[in-house]
Amino acid sequence: MESVLRGIIIYLFLWLIFRISGKRTLAETTPFELVLLLIISEVTNQAMVDSDNSVTNAIILIMTLTGMSVLLSFFKHYSAAANRWLEGLPLPLIKEGKVLKENLDKARVDEQEILMSARYTQGIERLEDIKEATVENDGKISVIPRQR
Repeated sequence: MESVLRGIIIYLFLWLIFRISGKRTLAETTPFELVLLLIISEVTNQAMVDSDNSVTNAIILIMTLTGMSVLLSFFKHYSAAANRWLEGLPLPLIKEGKVLKENLDKARVDEQEILMSARYTQGIERLEDIKEATVENDGKISVIPRQR
C-alpha cells in the first residue's frame, strides 16, 4: 500500500510542477531542460521505490501511475471544468495582428519564437503577416496568417 501512496503523491506532485512550469516546457526542451528531466526522473524513481527494488513493487508502481493517468483522462473527458483545470486553455499571443505582451510574458515566449513557428508552419517571415498566434495546450504555437 505504501508504494501506491508514494506513486499517487509523486504523480500529483509532478503534474503540479509541470502545470506550473508552463506549456512550453514540455513542447520544446532545451539541453538544460532535458538534463533537468533526467535528474527529476532519477529522483522520482528513488522517492517511489525507497529501498524496495522488487519486480512486484515496480509492477505496483507502474499500475498506480497508469491508473492515475487513466483516472485523470476520465475526469478530463467528462468534465469541461476538470479539463480546463488539468490542461489549461490555449493562450493567444497575437490577436487581430496585435501582439499581446502580457500573454507573451505569461507563456515565457518571445516574438522570435512566434516567428520561428510561423516560418515552420506557414512560411511567414514577419510579425506583421500574422493575424493570430496561440500557444496551444500541447505547448506548440499555432499561427494564422493575415490575409493580404
